[in-house]
Amino acid sequence: MIEAGTFKGKTTAVFGLGRSGITAALSLQKGGAKVLAWDDNEASRKVAEEEGVRVVDLQTADWKTIDELVLSPGVPHELPKAHWSAEKAKAADVPIICDIEIFAREVMARAPERRPNIIAITGTNGKSTTTSLIGHILSEAGRDAQVGGNIGRGVLDLESIYAGANYVLELSSYQLERTFSLKANAAVFLNLTPDHLDRHGDMKGYEKAKIRVFDNQTKEDAAIIGVDGPEGKRTCSRLLAANGRRVLPISGKRSLGRGVCVIKGKLYSIMDGQCQMIVDLNKAIGLDGQHNWQNAAAAYAAVRAIGLKPEAIGQAILTFPGLEHRLENIGKVGPVKYVNDSKATNVDAAAQALGTYDNIYWIAGGQAKDGGIADLAPHFKNITRAYLIGEAAGDFEATLKDNKISAKVSKELHMAIMCATKDALASRAPNPVVLLSPACASFDQFKNFEIRGDAFRSQVQKIIDMFEREKTNATLNAGAA
Repeated sequence: MIEAGTFKGKTTAVFGLGRSGITAALSLQKGGAKVLAWDDNEASRKVAEEEGVRVVDLQTADWKTIDELVLSPGVPHELPKAHWSAEKAKAADVPIICDIEIFAREVMARAPERRPNIIAITGTNGKSTTTSLIGHILSEAGRDAQVGGNIGRGVLDLESIYAGANYVLELSSYQLERTFSLKANAAVFLNLTPDHLDRHGDMKGYEKAKIRVFDNQTKEDAAIIGVDGPEGKRTCSRLLAANGRRVLPISGKRSLGRGVCVIKGKLYSIMDGQCQMIVDLNKAIGLDGQHNWQNAAAAYAAVRAIGLKPEAIGQAILTFPGLEHRLENIGKVGPVKYVNDSKATNVDAAAQALGTYDNIYWIAGGQAKDGGIADLAPHFKNITRAYLIGEAAGDFEATLKDNKISAKVSKELHMAIMCATKDALASRAPNPVVLLSPACASFDQFKNFEIRGDAFRSQVQKIIDMFEREKTNATLNAGAA
């Protein structure tokens, strides 16, 4: 755990006692701060107390004595409606921060030669894959990679700060809007599509939060920007004009004059004065799809910017196993490939999956977000048949049938898997894919997308095991005959 020594002697309120909140409270306590922690949920308060957190009702606290409020990223401080703790903080002129800001202050309190490398990754889609890929590359190269933030471990739960470490942090817009001191050696902005607009007001507010990842950088630092969308192009042009850091554009689909790009699956670096082909991503085991090509370009640029050698980076990219629940290859039954993309909780993420494969037996549905799946129409040609689950099944079925795509309302995930498997095996189509890419949240049937993806993986593994047993028995019987 990282101890928040920069808060020694301060009175710090912490609201929201989930994973990151409890860790923040313990970090502050160990660093010598007086902590007043609270959560509206009694069960969360009890867990925090059992962990050793000092729980105090912030409703009745004297906010004039509080120096700062560490507010859980998921709790709004402005839109759509400020939480009562945020209102009390603002009324008492108490700054509102998050755990990433605590970490950033701990880093900046050290002399420059004692600071670790920080690679920060943000964007609407691809953050988790890019973050995990960077961590994998660093580890394969023998570097100490501490991976966390908005993925896996909370940032303050990572190992203590030292000069040889590399902190690879996935950062959400919720975290970035409460972070003021972070200085990233390499900051990655992947893309921007509509999301969290209730929290940020509009796309302008959402973009403003995301590009804070570049704040505090100097000319020694690298700004890595996906330029396949208009927001990235605009940000790239602005930072190039400011000339405040090394700007590296990246693309997963077109040639660039500088930076890193992928053309027909081959990753090219134009970072060191010449164009160099680094690796053929078509041979990578865990990076299916053009969107993952952009993720690979971003990861390459980030680790190359902090000094890793091109050859080592390319070799590590090929061995990256992929991210759980994001185009995760589960296995095969005969020619039928199973892909778990449960993390695709919106249409944009599902579009990436549908654009990656042909002959798709698509499992979709759940708790739909606004707009349905009409925007996926350009990818419908890749769908052989759809199997629909959850609340959205009826609406999705109507849209697909309007577009002359065969669809079946399966209601439950296990039934969808069985029907998709049967149809895919009977199809004799080349390389059929049973794809779970729901384009929906999971909350109507599952607690979260991870549990939905785990259920898919477990059911598919049973099918794979059954077919393997039958294959083994058939071989034994043939030998006996």
